Amino acid sequence: MSSARDPAYVWFTAQLRSARIKNGWSQKELAAKLGKPQSYVSKYETGERRLDFIDSVRVARVLGLNVVKLVPPGLR
Repeated sequence: MSSARDPAYVWFTAQLRSARIKNGWSQKELAAKLGKPQSYVSKYETGERRLDFIDSVRVARVLGLNVVKLVPPGLR
């Protein structure tokens, strides 16, 4: 299994996607806030790309999320 398909990682990226949608932002809008191309957001949301820890913190910060709350339930 690809590390981007790990159930804990899938849960994590689903939380990021949900927060983006709750903020009313398109992938393009979030990417602009991150200084990245739209494909960056698309690739981590679909599991094509895996975010490292620092990138995860940056995305969470822009989305207004507490990184600690993004730790999947089975890993807390």
